[in-house]
Amino acid sequence: MANGDYIEYSIAHDRKYTLDHVWVQALDDKAESVKIGVSEFVPAEYGDIVRVVLTRPEDDSEFDSDTDTDTDSDDDSPVMMGRGDEVGIEDLMITLTTNFGGEIETLLINAPFPCKILELNGEVEDNPDLINDDAYGDGWCMIVQPYDFDEDQFLDMEEYIEMLNELP
Repeated sequence: MANGDYIEYSIAHDRKYTLDHVWVQALDDKAESVKIGVSEFVPAEYGDIVRVVLTRPEDDSEFDSDTDTDTDSDDDSPVMMGRGDEVGIEDLMITLTTNFGGEIETLLINAPFPCKILELNGEVEDNPDLINDDAYGDGWCMIVQPYDFDEDQFLDMEEYIEMLNELP
């Protein structure tokens, strides 16, 4: 970004943030379910999100359909996640494709903590503008049941703003 250029975005005060610009929001006092989404910083910095894919590495065959007989498929290719799938801390969770002035970029976002998928927001896959227009509302990506969740390991709004101010 050239000197004098600036981007505008908001940051929700009732969320915690990761260094990868993912927001997390405990939906109950015990954090038995946590909503996950992408900060408004992502489309502001990288361009409009034009595609969202909620994926995970294929690690077991119990979710393979009986009609899928393609044996030449790449075992490391991502597959769609579903309710009840478990995601480890380094597993791919969200793939975003952005378009900034005609430049297409792919952003890979790993799970911020080990969890079980409770609900996916398929609407963001059908309409990525939900993240561009309402990242903290209708643009959420999934609701999960965390196995190891400590809100203190994430940045609060002030810490997140401080981190963003330190970015080049």
